[in-house]
Amino acid sequence: MDRQSFLTGEFRHALDDRGRIAVPVRFRPRLAQGATLSRWLDGCLAIFPAETWEELAVKLQGLPTTNAAARQFGRFMSSGAVEVELDRQGRVLVPGYLREYAGLNGGEVVVVGALNRLEIWSADKWQPYRTGIEERPEALAEHLADLGI
Repeated sequence: MDRQSFLTGEFRHALDDRGRIAVPVRFRPRLAQGATLSRWLDGCLAIFPAETWEELAVKLQGLPTTNAAARQFGRFMSSGAVEVELDRQGRVLVPGYLREYAGLNGGEVVVVGALNRLEIWSADKWQPYRTGIEERPEALAEHLADLGI
């Protein structure tokens, strides 16, 4: 993956009355070959470019079926996943069950670039999450040290 293909930034968009969200223009080329929309961690949704979803799916398939947590995570991801395409205006349709999961009840949503995926957050959930990170960067730094960063 080249440097320009990383998905970064924070964008605010409206969820229309049909459940569609506009994908920021700068991300549309990465999704032109297809994408998968799924539940994601922390109560948000994620849009994975096709190649990223394929990599994740292979990893999920490789998890041990004898491990209950692995089975649970695999089900969580795959049962909530749907292939999506951008319409002519660069929007994706978010099915009702995914809108419900992420608390997208109309109004403003936040599209967050998270390097290999886009995350879609309810503005009501994103703001406290973001504030929590920004107010305690030292706590985050402690955890990153354990990850080798």
